[in-house]
Amino acid sequence: MRDMQTAKLIKIGPGRPRGAMDYQAYFTGHLDRLRDEGRYRVFAELERIVGAFPRARFHQDGEVRDVTVWCSNDYLAMGQHPVVIKAMQAAIGAHGSGAGGTRNISGTNTLHVALERELAALHGKEAALVFTSGYVANETTLQTLGAMLPRCEIYSDAYNHASMIAGIRNSGAARKIFRHNDLGHLEELLKAADPSTAKIVAFESVYSMDGDVSPISELCDLAHQYGALTYLDEVHAVGMYGARGAGVAERDGALAKVDIVQGTLAKAFGVVGGYIASTEATVDFVRSCGSGFIFSTSMPPAIAAAALASIRHVSGHPELRVRHQERAATLKRRLTAVGLPVMPSVTHIVPVLVGDAALCKQASDLLMDRHSIYVQPINYPTVPRGTERLRLTPTPLHSDDDMSRLVAALQDVWQMLGLGQRAAAD
Repeated sequence: MRDMQTAKLIKIGPGRPRGAMDYQAYFTGHLDRLRDEGRYRVFAELERIVGAFPRARFHQDGEVRDVTVWCSNDYLAMGQHPVVIKAMQAAIGAHGSGAGGTRNISGTNTLHVALERELAALHGKEAALVFTSGYVANETTLQTLGAMLPRCEIYSDAYNHASMIAGIRNSGAARKIFRHNDLGHLEELLKAADPSTAKIVAFESVYSMDGDVSPISELCDLAHQYGALTYLDEVHAVGMYGARGAGVAERDGALAKVDIVQGTLAKAFGVVGGYIASTEATVDFVRSCGSGFIFSTSMPPAIAAAALASIRHVSGHPELRVRHQERAATLKRRLTAVGLPVMPSVTHIVPVLVGDAALCKQASDLLMDRHSIYVQPINYPTVPRGTERLRLTPTPLHSDDDMSRLVAALQDVWQMLGLGQRAAAD
C-alpha cells in the first residue's frame, strides 16, 4: 500500500497544473542569489576532540585536517570539562538516553527539578524553568506573555536577538522598538503609552555582534517607573560575568531589578538548553500556558545532569572568568597593535570589521585554506549591511602561540584581499 502511495506521489510531481508555482526553481534561485551576494551559509563539518580544544578536525571532500577554532560559543571550554563529562556519563547509566515525555506527561526527571532550583538560586529568583534551547525559551516566554497579558505592549531594543523578535511578533502584542541602548527614546515611547496597559521592556545584557553592554540598572528603573516588567536576555553573559557567573546583572548589582532573566546552558556552561528565572507565579504562568514548553519533549536527564555539574563548577571557580577576560583583552590589544580594525567592544566578543559580505566570506575561506584557522563570517541579516565582520571568541584555552598564529594569518589575509587599502580609501 505504501509503495502504491509513493508511486502516485512521484507521478503527481511532474504533472503540475499549468501556471503552478515551481517550488524547486524558487528555492534554487533564492540560494543562488545568496551565493552571489556572499551570504550563503556554509556549515563547516568539525569533529570536536575531548582534551584538544580549541583544536578540532575539519572534514571536507573526504579529507581531514586539524584546525584551530576561533568562533566557538563554548566560551569557557566547559563542553569538554571532565566534571561535565563524568556527570553526563553517570546520568546516562542511571536514567537512560531520553526523558520519556513532555514535562507534564512523564518527562519531569529529578535532575530537571534540581537544575531549575540551581538556576533560580544562581539568579536570586524564586523559580526557574528549563527549555530545550535558549531560542525556545525566548520565543515561548515572550509569545506567551505578550499574547495573554491584557492589551500588552512590548518595548524591544532594536538590536535584540532573532528569538526575542520572533516571540514578540508571534505574540500579537503591540511592538515598540527603541533605539539600541537609548534610554531617552525608550522613555519617549513609555511616556506616550496608556498607563493601564500591560508592558514589557525586553533587552539583552551583552549584544553578541558588537560586544557592547546594556545599562541594565537604568533600563530597569525606567521600565518600573512606567509600570513595565523587565525581561533580560543574559545568554552571552551567564557563567562569564559576576562573582558567581550569574551574568552582567550580578556584576552590576542589578539582579533584584530584573523581573525575568533568560539564559542558556549552551554557551559558557558548554551543554545545551535554555531557561528563564523569575517569581514562582511568573514561572508557573509560562509553564502552564507556554505552548513551546508544554508540547516539547523535555531535555534528556543526562543533559540536565551535565548542565547542573557545569553551573556548580563555573559558579565556584571565578578564576575561569578572570582568565577569560584576560584572553579577550590580550587579543584585542595584539590585533590593534598591528593595525587590524577591531571594533569597539567592552566584553569577550572581539569583532574585526571587513565591511563587505563577499570579502568577509573570502577572508574566512582564506584563513581556513591557508592557515587552518576557522572563523565564520558574520553577514547581513545578522548584522547591518556594510558592517560585515569576523567575530572572534577567545577562550581560556587559547594560548599566546594561538594568538600569534591568528594575528599573522589575519595580516596575511588582509594583505591578499587589499582590505587595508580599502579601509583607507573609505
